Amino acid sequence: MAEVLVYVDHVDGAVRKPTLELLTLARRIGEPVAVALGSGAADTAAVLAEHGAVKVLTHDASEYADYLVVPKVDALQAAVEAVSPAAVLVSSSAEGKEIAARLALRTGSGIITDAVDLEAGDEGPVATQSVFAASFTTTSRVVKGTPVITVKPNSAAVEAAPAAGAVEALAVTFSAQATGTKVTGRTPRESTGRPELTEAAIVVSGGRGVNGAENFAIIEALADSLGAAVGASRAAVDAGWYPHTNQVGQTGKSVSPQLYIANGISGAIQHRAGMQTSKTIVAVNKDAEAPIFDLVDYGVVGDLFDVVPQLTEEINTRKG
Repeated sequence: MAEVLVYVDHVDGAVRKPTLELLTLARRIGEPVAVALGSGAADTAAVLAEHGAVKVLTHDASEYADYLVVPKVDALQAAVEAVSPAAVLVSSSAEGKEIAARLALRTGSGIITDAVDLEAGDEGPVATQSVFAASFTTTSRVVKGTPVITVKPNSAAVEAAPAAGAVEALAVTFSAQATGTKVTGRTPRESTGRPELTEAAIVVSGGRGVNGAENFAIIEALADSLGAAVGASRAAVDAGWYPHTNQVGQTGKSVSPQLYIANGISGAIQHRAGMQTSKTIVAVNKDAEAPIFDLVDYGVVGDLFDVVPQLTEEINTRKG
């Protein structure tokens, strides 16, 4: 069976959930070979093997931390040349998509971005995408070179599948461009204790109907009762009620959680483009004609200031 390269997104050896999802998808089309780079790369092997990696290619060098994405592209190119894989899978983060695009250009290959599903095909992997503001679903495959595919987080359930996970050193020669852009400083993002928005299994969002920054406390309370991330519509962000880093939509972040709860959000196409691939969608809105109700699995016509606190209380009661 052909091998499939999976780029490992990790922090000092702690593997992030989207990588484990990629391993699940990779097993559908071949044997997963993980590529872990930078500090703690070797420490990823155990969890990667537990989730199906037959091999783990590792390389550690200061360039991965000191410079931007080019050293990682150099390493993935070396892995492609060493393995001749059936495909290369990368998570659809901002950095992941830049790495994938540069790799496709380097290898003369086609690229598919923001896939939401992946299956084996007679002539190569077939990716499913949600396109045109999530109005259409398409299937496509790369016809030139090694397919490079980025996959949205939460597109597949993580499945354990123990494999050998043999660790092998990857030989990497950095290009002249690798040191072209140096990282001069880093500021850690302040932690809220909630899941990362794009990776969360549950997202609770607030919109114009929240009617003020101070009222986002009830959205946060519901999110915390569910162990969810907090999102916001563009209207709420533009009004200064919530940070842009939490904006869901065409000009914000795309999410695809198992459960999306929209509170006081009308459902403009720009917002729908960022959350329409959610598995189950619930909306609370006092306007029965709001466009969001055309999209939902469950809708509540009511004042969010009445509905959301009651929902939070009920969840907390059942948890207790």
